[in-house]
Amino acid sequence: MKTTRRALFTVALVLPLTIAAAHGAAWPDRPITMIVPFPAGGPTDLVARVMATQLSQQLGQTIVVDNKGGANGTIGMTAAANSKADGYTMLYNTSSIALAPNLYKKLAFDPATDFDAISSTAVIPLVLLTHPSVPANTITEFIEYARKNPDKLSYGSAGAGNVTHLGAFLFNQSTGIKAQHIPYRGSAPALTDLVGGQVQFMTNTLNDSLPFIRDKRVKALVLTSKARSDKLPDVPTVAEDTIAGFEIGAWQGIVVPAGTPPAIVQKLNTEVRKALKSDSILKQLAAQGAQPLGSTADEYAAYIRSETRRWGDVINAAGVQLN
Repeated sequence: MKTTRRALFTVALVLPLTIAAAHGAAWPDRPITMIVPFPAGGPTDLVARVMATQLSQQLGQTIVVDNKGGANGTIGMTAAANSKADGYTMLYNTSSIALAPNLYKKLAFDPATDFDAISSTAVIPLVLLTHPSVPANTITEFIEYARKNPDKLSYGSAGAGNVTHLGAFLFNQSTGIKAQHIPYRGSAPALTDLVGGQVQFMTNTLNDSLPFIRDKRVKALVLTSKARSDKLPDVPTVAEDTIAGFEIGAWQGIVVPAGTPPAIVQKLNTEVRKALKSDSILKQLAAQGAQPLGSTADEYAAYIRSETRRWGDVINAAGVQLN
């Protein structure tokens, strides 16, 4: 009888702890890894580190940023997909998660099934830039000029299949412009050649472009966002100029390996959305030219699916295939 009572007493003590652990109540009890699928110091990494710092403070645990760059983000995404679904690995993803399944015939992961969405975090608008010699000071003037000079203009990008390439391709497609694409290995060399006049225009992320715009080495004609940026208050948006279908941006968010306990997914979602309302995050995002987002997990999952379909159509039209 004593043995039975002791056993029952032990079960009574252990069961609540087991249930609590299963529901993530003890989480996190050790550092969390945030995989960033791009090199340190880049625009994605900078925003990811801002988020990691704020989430560390809110969760009371260190979040270690692990940069795994290469192959348009697929190396880091593969590493995240293969990590344990225990809440101690998250992926700071970008629009590459929607581009990859359309760009690569063979992937070591399936974005649709290997990740659980947490929340969107931010979007960095693209800006259409031209060389100062281009005789256009508004987007309307540029479209008119480019249409009158088919195949005489060239545009740079940070690489084939990159959002800066596909953004410019979509712009050309939407406006009836014919121009030659010149891919580079990153936005820095593309901007250098834009300044030098080797290419006449490009779409690029706002934060990378600001120093060149402020020094008047390039002209900024339009932002690809709904709202104007405080960084460029005089530059109109595509929403104002009604360029159909051209509202795009370099969006970012957080996902975790599929099968992560739902309670942890919900906790992370709550904390990410809380972080995106903090004054510290808002100021630091603004400094990077980024606009805060935030969503439910289901909303973000639906958005990724929608963007995957959207960019699939663009990539097929552009004829881009990377393997």
